[in-house]
Amino acid sequence: MAAASPLPRDVRVAPSILSADFARLGAQVSEVLEAGATVIHVDVMDGHFVPPITIGPLIVSSLADLVHDAGGRLDVHLMIERPERQLAEFARAGADGITVHAEVTPHLDYALAQIREAGCAAGGAICPSTPPTVLEEVAGALDLALCMSVNPGWGGQAFIPASLAKLERMRAMLPDDVVIEVDGGVDGSTAGAAVTAGATLLVAGSAVFGSPDPAAAYRDIVQAAYE
Repeated sequence: MAAASPLPRDVRVAPSILSADFARLGAQVSEVLEAGATVIHVDVMDGHFVPPITIGPLIVSSLADLVHDAGGRLDVHLMIERPERQLAEFARAGADGITVHAEVTPHLDYALAQIREAGCAAGGAICPSTPPTVLEEVAGALDLALCMSVNPGWGGQAFIPASLAKLERMRAMLPDDVVIEVDGGVDGSTAGAAVTAGATLLVAGSAVFGSPDPAAAYRDIVQAAYE
């Protein structure tokens, strides 16, 4: 099995499988990998922190070889309560990075340390109503900081415009080696502004897999991100 690619520091688009056709999941992921994607985003929801229930470590495990053999990485975003109980399972399943929400645990620093101990890049995420200063307190434990630009739980929402100023604050307050990720409403019309505001890892779900041609949609967003 090929090694996963390192956490990227340049601008990348990370297709989210939340919006994929799960009857053709492997084929659709292969399409975007062949189009140039190097990060595949996996949204995990538990029906508690957010209303929907999505997937677990079994899906991560089923994609791990496919993604890693292509030189890509699996970016797992846990929108779940008590994430500390699940970190080891997702790491064993093949996650390369695991992101947990500041809103779900009083022990964010501990959770981030657990992620790193499991051999994964550690990410901290915040919802639209959460101030970014919460991540400043754990900056030394972060590899990645995720700004939700929609309310977590559902694909296809519109990008919240105030997220741009929040991204700027996150980029200014966090160390340069912390990757800034944005998730929600990212498409050809919002990607460029998100990059200008400081994001370098752009999660796109419905804009990619909701398209009849996910590979072409992915390439279009990449082009918009660099304009």
